[in-house]
Amino acid sequence: MTFQVSKEKGLEGRVSLLSTVKRVVVKVGSAMLTSNDGLDIPVMQSLAEDICFLMQSGKEVILVSSGAVAAGRRSLNLGNRILSMKEKQAAAAFGQSSLMRVYEEIFAKKNQKVAQVLLTHDDLSNRDRYLNIRNTLFTMFDWGLLPIINENDTVSVKELRFGDNDTLAAMSTNLIEADIFICLTDVDGLYTGNPLKNASASLVYTVAQVNEEVEAMAGHVCGALGTGGMRSKILAAKMVSARGCSSFIGCGRQPNILQQLFNGEPVGTFFLPQKEKLHSRKHWIAYTLRPKGYLVLDDGACRAVLAGGRSLLPSGILETRGEFSIGDPVHCIDQNEEPVAAGLVNYSSEDIMKIQGQHSSNIEKVLGYVDSEEIIHRDNLVLL
Repeated sequence: MTFQVSKEKGLEGRVSLLSTVKRVVVKVGSAMLTSNDGLDIPVMQSLAEDICFLMQSGKEVILVSSGAVAAGRRSLNLGNRILSMKEKQAAAAFGQSSLMRVYEEIFAKKNQKVAQVLLTHDDLSNRDRYLNIRNTLFTMFDWGLLPIINENDTVSVKELRFGDNDTLAAMSTNLIEADIFICLTDVDGLYTGNPLKNASASLVYTVAQVNEEVEAMAGHVCGALGTGGMRSKILAAKMVSARGCSSFIGCGRQPNILQQLFNGEPVGTFFLPQKEKLHSRKHWIAYTLRPKGYLVLDDGACRAVLAGGRSLLPSGILETRGEFSIGDPVHCIDQNEEPVAAGLVNYSSEDIMKIQGQHSSNIEKVLGYVDSEEIIHRDNLVLL
């Protein structure tokens, strides 16, 4: 079973997984948080009630919240025109303070303190900073705070951006080793087709595996305010599934949606975790780091890596693309451009071009030194 549209089937497994949840990441999008007049206060109040319900039941929660740019756009009367990058960053600077002020006021009425955390992709790509952020978040949990994470839009440039907050939320889920990633949006969940165009489209209640068929259901439709759309949410669910984590997509405008979910009611779409999960560091290599180059492998190297779980040797490399240094992340692809693996290299791109196709015993003769017989050691290699 890849997916299930029945309300009953799969519900037992959902309830069983939810009963063991201790740590939760909740992501809310711009389309859910904003209205024509700015921030949608009633929706934010309902969200706060749901999150406090989770925290009062003993769960540690992180809220990943979009809405800074949208809030700034509304407050500054910028209309619906396309904003330049510098305009988006200025709108985010104005809107983020408004967004946090509203959160502080709403949660204060429920005696819950919040803390702002603004991140760029670069913060999570650096392993030392990654671990420091993780430790800081755990300290916030110890202090009973609710961390509210958003991308640092004001300073992010193209190469530092997550692309959308669905990706940021999925990375945050892995960062704190959460048990479930909850994505609240303005739709009920994943449908078998576009319900606005296809009357026979059904809501999918359970997804066992995110494959091409499931990804195709998501389409490429984006909301008016969001940057992700359903496809980015599906890919985020796929990302956290690899770490053995469940996911849920549901309508955040539905009152008490989180209480309904944890009470076992058949709402939204639930994604089951993979049975074999990646170690945290390997997940970081595969899903957080962006490749700085590519290695094209021959058929023998592909078989050795995919089936044998072996390290990548220079003899199996046909081509080196891009410029990268020792320790940088690269992706390995086959001759048909299909992804094979991701890993951290032991040699620079300049040196790999000199030794590609060579036997490991020739490395010292060609380069004048040898640091390792492997281009990528299997401990730093993750199948894609």
